[in-house]
Amino acid sequence: MVNLFKGNYNYFDYKYNITGYNGQDFGGIAQKIYLLFSIFLIIGLLFYFRKYSKEKIFHIIRFLSIFLIIFYLSKTIWESIYDIKYNGNFNIYLLPFDSCSIIMYAGILASFFQGKIKEYSICWIMTGSIVGGIASMLYLNAFKYYPFFSFGALYSMLWHFIMVFMGLLLIVTNYTKINYKVAIKGFILHFFFSLLVIPIDYLGNLDFMMYKDLGGIPFFEEIASNLTKAHLSFINPIMMLALYFLSFSLVIILAMGIKKILTKIKGEKNESN
Repeated sequence: MVNLFKGNYNYFDYKYNITGYNGQDFGGIAQKIYLLFSIFLIIGLLFYFRKYSKEKIFHIIRFLSIFLIIFYLSKTIWESIYDIKYNGNFNIYLLPFDSCSIIMYAGILASFFQGKIKEYSICWIMTGSIVGGIASMLYLNAFKYYPFFSFGALYSMLWHFIMVFMGLLLIVTNYTKINYKVAIKGFILHFFFSLLVIPIDYLGNLDFMMYKDLGGIPFFEEIASNLTKAHLSFINPIMMLALYFLSFSLVIILAMGIKKILTKIKGEKNESN
């Protein structure tokens, strides 16, 4: 029997108003249901949109990018009202400086700009968006504070689902040529945003994009902690940038490998016919 948290709370209640919940859905059956449903839905959507024209795909990306900005503003206002009411201050981590916030900027740049800006933004969506989305879906922190049936959880579930879907949509529909340059260009855009965020992390003792403490990354988090104790914290962002680059590269290498296999299978079928 599926055991989901059931408490006396309203769907739009803030985490402080949800009594009896201590993160039961984090890593539990609720998260597994979300992951399973997301996998099937993404596969179905990609199959449906696979033959859409480049122009139609462009309109989908533009629509989702605008939606994400409105979604972010709505959620931030909602959460800030409660934060200020209960804590008397604004939660600085609501500011859009984390890796998963880049999808808003990349989507808008890809939708309303041309040339290199559009190209590099598209490449980030095909790499960074997939990496950030999958990592967050597997380790959905929102479930630590919000049960499955709540707006707080829905926001995180939908946001990261869209991140993965947008990136895979561009890959599956061959929106741009898939080669290793996509990983490099996507990383360059990521590096640009990193140059803005790293000073914020160190000057404000924060951990946006995980450059200061590599918070939540197994093994590397401990390394970062030891480096900080040894007064070598300047190495942490370098290590994190290397991890980002490797993960971006892995996405493209897998995409190229899968496409090569599918092309070979298709060619063999045509020959047999």
